[in-house]
Amino acid sequence: MGNGCLFFTAVHKSRPANHQSGGSIAAEPMSGRRRRGQEGPRYYGEPGALAQSKRDGVSRGGLDGSLSDPAARMFRWFPSCKARQRPPGRLSVATIRLVGVKVSWTVLLALAHLTYLLFGAILFQILEREAESNNRNHFQLEKLNFLANYTCLDGAALEKFVQVILDAWEQGVNPSGNSTNPSNWDFSSAFFFATTVVTTIGYGNLSPSTVSGQVFCVFYALCGIPLNLAFLKQLGKCLTIHLGRLERGVVSVVPHKQSVEVLAVSAFFLTGSLLFLVVPPLLFSYVEGWTFGEGFYFAFITLSTIGFGDYVVGTDPGKEYISLYRSLAGIWIIFALAWLALVLSTGSRMAAHVMAARQKDQHDQGEAPSNKAEDVSKI
Repeated sequence: MGNGCLFFTAVHKSRPANHQSGGSIAAEPMSGRRRRGQEGPRYYGEPGALAQSKRDGVSRGGLDGSLSDPAARMFRWFPSCKARQRPPGRLSVATIRLVGVKVSWTVLLALAHLTYLLFGAILFQILEREAESNNRNHFQLEKLNFLANYTCLDGAALEKFVQVILDAWEQGVNPSGNSTNPSNWDFSSAFFFATTVVTTIGYGNLSPSTVSGQVFCVFYALCGIPLNLAFLKQLGKCLTIHLGRLERGVVSVVPHKQSVEVLAVSAFFLTGSLLFLVVPPLLFSYVEGWTFGEGFYFAFITLSTIGFGDYVVGTDPGKEYISLYRSLAGIWIIFALAWLALVLSTGSRMAAHVMAARQKDQHDQGEAPSNKAEDVSKI
């Protein structure tokens, strides 16, 4: 049927301007638009086409009389062949295209996420498995040496002592040192622990050991986590407002708005990185005796709320800390999380703008062939 429509279009276009029966038909393409304010001639196969042709002066014999007109014969052979019209709108095609891109983008993200997880698992296994095996063998060798030096102990007694050490560590007690070690539940340490609860960091090196403490921790987290999220959101809005004021103040002096926006965002990012990701690791490295890499590792694991617990500030029993050391660390965590949340939201908005621009370009490219086809049909 589609071929019949195409052939019919070609025959219709090939007809002379002045028909032999005296009728006059304007050679208008099948896909052309009707002009505004005019009903325009109907095409063969459309409802009411015959009546419209009579009003336009087309001879009856050319359509349903003698059938001498090739177009009429084609009309009779293909009664259901209607004029090819433009779809309800190019937006429908573009929407389908956009939906297709969205679906493929979801699949692509899923595959990328799975591939990234597999890549991380394989690489972590390669990097850490051998070290774990060496540490396990070293520990077993130390136990054997200890039993060889202290013959009064047997293997079962040593295993029991090791279990006691592990239980003490799980309850937040450092097995090294003596009873004069600083408390894990003084005000500064408790404030730091409360910060790790509401921010969902959860280092794991310290946790409530009493039933009442565990029940209170559950309800405290249920109320504290939403409160912390609301506070971080409001703090991010305040930072955004100040950033906008800074942009407007600079734009009033420098006319290039886009350049000022880029510079303002870059300055905000660099200043925050310096205050929250560079200076604190230096201080932690100095106080805790870590390297800068270890301090930066602790800062990143903390602010990303991963919280492994392998590096925690203020837990070395051989050091004397100031009373507000861990409390200041908790305040640093709060404000650094607000800054990081604002950076991530800004990055997500920029990515959304980029995706919208790409989709708009694809939409415009999809419209270009249709516009060209309309121009050709008008000619």
